[in-house]
Amino acid sequence: AVQFAILESGDGNPKESSPFINSSDEVQKSQQYDGKNMALFEEEIETSPMVSTMISSLANYSNLPQGSKEHEEEADNEEEDKKKKKPAPQLGTLMGVYLPCIQNIFGVILFLRMTWMVGIGGVIGSFIIVFMCCSTTMLTAISMSAIATNGVVPAGGSYYMISRSLGPEFGGAVGICFYLGTTFAGAMYILGSIELLLIYIVPQAAIFKMEGLEGAEAEAALLNNMRVYGTLVLTFMATVVFVGVKYVNKLALVFLACVILSILAVYAGVIKTAIDPPDFPVCMLGNRPLISKGFDVCAKTLENGNGTVTTKLWRIFCDSPFLNATCDEYFVNNNVSYIQGIPGVMSGILKDNLFGTYLEKGDLVAKKGVATVEGPDDPLTNSNRYVLADITSFFTLLVGIYFPSVTGIMAGSNRSGDLRDAQKSIPIGTIAAITTTSLVYMSAVILFGACIEGVVLRDKFGEGVNGNLVIGTLAWPSPWVIVIGSFFSTCGAGLQSLTGAPRLMQAISRDGVVPILRVFGHGKANGEPTWALLLTACICETGILIASLDAVAPILSMFFLMCYMFVNLACALQTLLRTPNWRPRFKFYHWALSFLGMSLCLSLMFICSWFYAIVAMVIASSIYKYIEFHGAEKEWGDGIRGISLSAARYALMRLEEGPPHTKNWRPQLLVLVSTDAEQNVEQPRLLSLTNQLKAGKGLTIVGTALEGTYLENHPQAQRAEQSLRKLMETEKVKGFCQVTISSNMRDATSHLLQASGLGGLMHNTVLVSWPRNWKQSDDHQTWRDFIELVRETTAAHLALLVPKNIAAFPSNGERFSEGHIDVWWIVHDGGMLMLLPFLLRQHKVWRKCKMRIFTVAQMDDNSIQMKKDLTTFLYHLRIDAEVEVVEMHDSDISAYTYEKTLVMEQRSQILKQINLTKTEREREIQSITDSSRGSIRRKNPAAVTTHLSVTEEQPGASSKAEEKPEEEVQLIHDSTGPASPITPAAPLTPATEGGAQTPGSAQVQMTWTEKLDGEPAKPPGASTPEGIKDIFNMKPNQSNVRRMHTALRLNGVIVKKSSEAKLVLLNMPGPPKNRAGDENYMEFLEVLTEGLNRVLLVRGGGREVITIYS
Repeated sequence: AVQFAILESGDGNPKESSPFINSSDEVQKSQQYDGKNMALFEEEIETSPMVSTMISSLANYSNLPQGSKEHEEEADNEEEDKKKKKPAPQLGTLMGVYLPCIQNIFGVILFLRMTWMVGIGGVIGSFIIVFMCCSTTMLTAISMSAIATNGVVPAGGSYYMISRSLGPEFGGAVGICFYLGTTFAGAMYILGSIELLLIYIVPQAAIFKMEGLEGAEAEAALLNNMRVYGTLVLTFMATVVFVGVKYVNKLALVFLACVILSILAVYAGVIKTAIDPPDFPVCMLGNRPLISKGFDVCAKTLENGNGTVTTKLWRIFCDSPFLNATCDEYFVNNNVSYIQGIPGVMSGILKDNLFGTYLEKGDLVAKKGVATVEGPDDPLTNSNRYVLADITSFFTLLVGIYFPSVTGIMAGSNRSGDLRDAQKSIPIGTIAAITTTSLVYMSAVILFGACIEGVVLRDKFGEGVNGNLVIGTLAWPSPWVIVIGSFFSTCGAGLQSLTGAPRLMQAISRDGVVPILRVFGHGKANGEPTWALLLTACICETGILIASLDAVAPILSMFFLMCYMFVNLACALQTLLRTPNWRPRFKFYHWALSFLGMSLCLSLMFICSWFYAIVAMVIASSIYKYIEFHGAEKEWGDGIRGISLSAARYALMRLEEGPPHTKNWRPQLLVLVSTDAEQNVEQPRLLSLTNQLKAGKGLTIVGTALEGTYLENHPQAQRAEQSLRKLMETEKVKGFCQVTISSNMRDATSHLLQASGLGGLMHNTVLVSWPRNWKQSDDHQTWRDFIELVRETTAAHLALLVPKNIAAFPSNGERFSEGHIDVWWIVHDGGMLMLLPFLLRQHKVWRKCKMRIFTVAQMDDNSIQMKKDLTTFLYHLRIDAEVEVVEMHDSDISAYTYEKTLVMEQRSQILKQINLTKTEREREIQSITDSSRGSIRRKNPAAVTTHLSVTEEQPGASSKAEEKPEEEVQLIHDSTGPASPITPAAPLTPATEGGAQTPGSAQVQMTWTEKLDGEPAKPPGASTPEGIKDIFNMKPNQSNVRRMHTALRLNGVIVKKSSEAKLVLLNMPGPPKNRAGDENYMEFLEVLTEGLNRVLLVRGGGREVITIYS
């Protein structure tokens, strides 16, 4: 739970009334920065916009400054599609994910092969198969939900998700596997619908007549019928898809209704069998069921008035209709009997069906436990009269045939572009759909086993029950409900596959990952993928030419299993590598589950068919290699080390190819520590903080600088390096250390900054602690070096982290049981402020801390809207957010601010002018401070309470100031300087008291030196009492006053809100462009962070480091 607060700097009075703002240039700045409230950050306005101006565009991810560049190519591709204004996607979880998934998962296998599977494999075997397959898809769905909720999933669904999280090689390989799977699924559905048509609906429509043919010939005729009709149906479907997808989508609901009705009919039938079992007699000769075509009565002879007459059945097995005819031996020895095909749930048939009965091709489907008289060597005669097994069956074959009936779990994520809230709908919808379908499948296995006689179950085409569809015999009110329902649903599923597959191919080819496929990216003017549809139809046709449903099913199982395996791999890798960008909103995933899913997929592939599995893997790996094809030449040195060297070099060369994608950005730290005379590290806590930030798993370089020459100070350098190494071990910081020696510290630090890192493995973030006693130190070098370092990091586009009060930071052993990490987000500089607390909270020390984010609104901002936008933005970033708004009403610059600024400037002047000893210097400052307080009160007793205001300066007055170069527009120590016409309304700036006069403050770029064109460099009377008196009479620089105002106001609000926080993160204002005001800059930062225990000042490196995209 992150709390947000938004500061509003509102301003009731017009701009002119803000004191000290009187240049024309200032008005533009003040419009952006609202005058004085954010003056401290005005240097940044060009590079880092204020959060308040950014937040609405960030939240609606319309125009992110950088970071979204990579999404522009996709936008270009879709431009032609977007010429017509599309309505916003509005599908919810039910319509957008749940129902499409259900429709795609329930398919032809449930109606055509499920009963046969239960009969062959037994209830237990089938249940194991169903359970394995369902758990595979469930685990895959969990991994997929994690990937889908890790960022905004644009249209493109599963392919897009996988390729963006696994990279182009895997993405392309998986995409093509998924494409082939979907295409073969289309073929399977078409074959299923033809099988329904030719065997159950209109058998007389067959072109190749099957009547009277036996064995292989009958089989060949059936397959040829499938081929002819399949090709016709495929052509028809492809035409429908080509002409209009919208019709397919409109029909989808009709087809879905068919599926649901059929399933309900089955359940209704099961309930009915418990009360009143239906009458489906199966005619048995001994223990062999007879094909019910060709005879009317199940008896050898019938009694009528004239005596005994033979039946049609007699004539089938005997050579003449007379009682003395020569008959088939088995027919003579065994009786003809009826058994009920569907004894019903209560009959206890379940225990007969528990175990499997695997058959060879051409075996009799016989009933177990029925007496039969046959000689062991009797040849099987009249075989075309019995129900025979049409293929050799074994456990693994059943797995291959069954698996396609659980695929289709991607249907929801494939529509990610049309969902109202994809991140919420995809996990809920997909997992709900898988749960529903798994329950239906598992219950179906048990119910089929409990209701239907084993011989009927094993009778694949229902030949023993008058050619009815076996599952149809169970349905209520009539078998036709199922036959017609399943026919429509298989047609619908086929159409869906033929619409989905070309789009997938188009997405792959438009990505340009596989160069050969580029041509398939083109389509009709409205974006329909014509060429891809053609390719899909051709591949589909190969599936149809195979013609047997049982042969096509394992092929598509392979491709789907391959695809699911990669989804699981993607999720497991992301979780284990702990990429900073991996923070899915869906929390119920774990790498172990993903690995389990992956190994299940792999084992199922080899269980289904080791041959197809190897073929599929060869296809996938050859695609992978083809995409990667400009790889590195391997070199094998001395075993493992050679491999790791080669791998490291290869990886470094690959890193060189370009700056990392925003998703892969992680803080690569360069930690600058200082050492004492004995080369021991002075701030060990800096390394504790480094360790706590290492959830980013990036590079760490710990560097220190020594003064001197390399030849003389080499031993110290080695000692320093050892102490660094030792400290890194104790603080468990994994990384490298580096010691640089140079003639002065300034250069040594600069060398470290420039030369650390190698190739693509460069630091992008500098961590350095705040110079502690910078006010007391005799040499000004420490804080000068610090400010130069800030300037250099900015120039080098590095991010900068400055912990203040580093000694107060927690060590790695501490644990915060509660508390807040507060982020004060004032200017948007790439999202560092969002990423750091996320990384810190991965560490045990900060894990229990909650995150709050405060931001500063401009005067005319709508804080309620900002709060909404900010919430949206954080939602997209997958960072839990709770937003609180703080109004920071505008106030005038108080006399206290004014005085504080004055004291600050006087002190810096004095330090420059008087070369006293340290103690005297401090005493001097004290007296000056006291007298200056007095002087302000003497000059204007009302100033403390009254409203200060200034009228606009006449343009003529400031023009003279503008003519001089920036450096020379200073606090003018010259009573003869042209006094600007200032009205008495500004009692604090009369141009009489010693004549310090302030030109337009935009020109005063925080510059304070004493040199003017005509004057000597040494200020007049510098060390005389008059000189000091002169300093009392100086007026503070206006830009300083405004900056001080910002610092004080912000500090007030921060202390009020965050004084209890365990850590405060804050945008660090940039240093002044002009060197002269450096110590004032330090003072501003001191004021800004006063009264806070632990502060981390953050300066972004000028690139986006956090993204909402997956």
